[in-house]
Amino acid sequence: MLSVFRSIPTQMDYKGQKLAEQIFQGIILVSAVIGFIYGYITEQFGWTVYIVMAGFALSCLLTLPPWPMYRRNPLKWLPVQESGTEEKKAADRKPKRHSKS
Repeated sequence: MLSVFRSIPTQMDYKGQKLAEQIFQGIILVSAVIGFIYGYITEQFGWTVYIVMAGFALSCLLTLPPWPMYRRNPLKWLPVQESGTEEKKAADRKPKRHSKS
């Protein structure tokens, strides 16, 4: 059962995060404008709130899960270095001495 959950991807790349943010803001803005106009026409503030809440729910559904469109540009990570080589390099270095100007 746990292997099913571990196989689900949970990460977005940076361009995917930017796209998700733009989609989120766009849906919220459009739903707020539509909700305000509809609430003004019907003279019911409740409809404005309902429409904005529906836009929020839709934007959460579209932007919170890491859909494949948000994972198109994965980062290229450096290969893992062994820790023993870093200790040797640190020991081989000489301390820097600052010259007086």
